[in-house]
Amino acid sequence: MIFDRRILAHFDFLIPLLITPIILLSLFLIYELGSALIYKQLIYIGASFGVAYVVFFIPFRKLSKGIYLFYWLCIVLLVLVEFLGTKKLGAQRWIEIPFTPFSIQPSEILKIALMLMLALVIRQNPPPRDGYDWQEFGRISLLILLPFFIILRQPDLGTALTVLFMGFGMLFLIGVNKKIWITLTLVFAIASPLIYQYGIRDYQKKRIHDFLSEKPSHQVNQSIIAIGAGGLRGKQKDEATQSQLKFLPIATSDFIFAYYMERFGFIGGVALIGIYMFLIFHILSYCLLNAKDYFLKVVSSCIAILLFVYMSVNIAMTIGFAPVVGLPLPLFSYGGTSFMTFILMLAILENLLAFRFDLKYNTPSRKNGLLAQLVRALGS
Repeated sequence: MIFDRRILAHFDFLIPLLITPIILLSLFLIYELGSALIYKQLIYIGASFGVAYVVFFIPFRKLSKGIYLFYWLCIVLLVLVEFLGTKKLGAQRWIEIPFTPFSIQPSEILKIALMLMLALVIRQNPPPRDGYDWQEFGRISLLILLPFFIILRQPDLGTALTVLFMGFGMLFLIGVNKKIWITLTLVFAIASPLIYQYGIRDYQKKRIHDFLSEKPSHQVNQSIIAIGAGGLRGKQKDEATQSQLKFLPIATSDFIFAYYMERFGFIGGVALIGIYMFLIFHILSYCLLNAKDYFLKVVSSCIAILLFVYMSVNIAMTIGFAPVVGLPLPLFSYGGTSFMTFILMLAILENLLAFRFDLKYNTPSRKNGLLAQLVRALGS
């Protein structure tokens, strides 16, 4: 496929420049903790970028029926988890792919589908000057609340809440009448005791109790010891006893930040958080690029919010400032599902940026090739 020069002219090279050190540091730590895991992670990364390359050439601005179909297909998959899903770690969240050793987690795919669905709906009906009223707010909220309650039943409170934060956080940035937010805040404050009593499960209550208790749980306590042991500049591998002697639980995934702090210390931690925050604000800045480009505003808002929620919750739980939930550190923790989700979201964002002014992009030609003709057919 031959690239149009305009693609490179509008492509955001800063995003891959910012995520590269995050990925390389992650691979370095995973290799130190278990050489066998590094090969799986490299496969996840290679597959993610391979799919992202294809996704980059899909004309999302022209897909309307395709986005509706994608969203409702994800809803169907979420419902099928209830009947065909397999249990892992006490939760039923995965569907096995027949005749293969692989499985999919529909709730992760749903984040991409919901982001595109919200972008399409808001582009078709932009908010007025005073923000959305109750009618429009309710209509858009249904698209967010439907998958939220389905995911909550799996049970997967962490993912359900991220879907909620992503959707309503984006609406807050896009524009909703302030009276709606005040009303919802009051309703939530009044209903919170009932939500705690009847809306969450016993093990989730235990996590809240562990968080509020004076003494942190064993996992968090070992994490805090590892972070403190790193000091200002960190320790050498052989001296990082918390992780090397297996005191630190889940050191390659949920608590990988604690191991990173043990190895690279306070300075390294500040540097990593600085990269994340720069990436988040850089992506969020695209909300101001074009006031009328609501598709880009919604996508950039959703990605920035997701990155912030995942990063802040993961780091907060390792230092005892948040309950322990299964939210990985974006593009850093071991695993393929979350990594691929974020890479594909960034590929969609790059697509919206690179092809903003390419009016011929959605017209089949020799330059566009067979791939562009295929994705164009999906949108028609």
